[in-house]
Amino acid sequence: MASTTPAGLVIRPRHMDFDLPNPLPRHWHGGDAFKSHLFDAMSVMFPDGERFFIDSVRQFRDQIDDPVLKEQIRGFIGQEGHHSREHLEYSNRLRDLGYDITRLERRAQVRIRYTQKKFSAKRQLAATAALEHITAIMADGLLQNPEHLQGAHPVLQRLWRWHALEETEHKAVAFDVYNQVCGNRKLLRRAMLMGTFFFMLDTSRGLIHMLQRDGLLWNWRVWRDGLKWTWGKDGIFRQLVRPYLDFFKADFHPWQHNNLELLHQTRVEFEPQALAAAN
Repeated sequence: MASTTPAGLVIRPRHMDFDLPNPLPRHWHGGDAFKSHLFDAMSVMFPDGERFFIDSVRQFRDQIDDPVLKEQIRGFIGQEGHHSREHLEYSNRLRDLGYDITRLERRAQVRIRYTQKKFSAKRQLAATAALEHITAIMADGLLQNPEHLQGAHPVLQRLWRWHALEETEHKAVAFDVYNQVCGNRKLLRRAMLMGTFFFMLDTSRGLIHMLQRDGLLWNWRVWRDGLKWTWGKDGIFRQLVRPYLDFFKADFHPWQHNNLELLHQTRVEFEPQALAAAN
């Protein structure tokens, strides 16, 4: 198993314009409120979260001498910047449907400001490396299992697959920077526990708010089917428990989850030239 970032990995932002449906279908994921709003709730957190990731990595860019990693940092910043813009547009579509997106965003913004004011730059970078692992294993789950988005609106399906592809490409950048400038595993594990708690809290709050606005919060069938889909026998989150726990191993590196082949297969969807090269 690979324990470092693969040689020759190119991280380049793709300039996408998804032209999200306007208005956004309220339950765009096959008419399922729980599935739609779980993705929606995660999306609302991305713009502020990704700006935080960019800032935390940028603080150490001048300390990196490795030209390959420096180039990957550029790609990481570019990709996260594009994700932030697309998900802001997504948030505006949700706002148009009557959800209080501003209130959901504000909670995260206050916490990020507190973190940037009170925590050291290394702790901020540790938080980024930890949260990038969470997004990376979710991205892998999405790309490995196309059925997770089966029945979803095609534009939203494509947006989430694009985001998953780029999260996979740059999944080790913050981790590699952290290893070069600090490398303290204890700090990294603490950051993961804290990051997981707030990720689950923010996502749950967003999901609950949107279901409440839809008048479905107390619909037991919505929760029964939703919890089965997330945590049941083949649940999308249950499948991630083992790769999540790998992060706590003393010698862990994100590319030990070597999905390079899957990355190349998915690139073909977004790069016509990749398809031409394959034929």
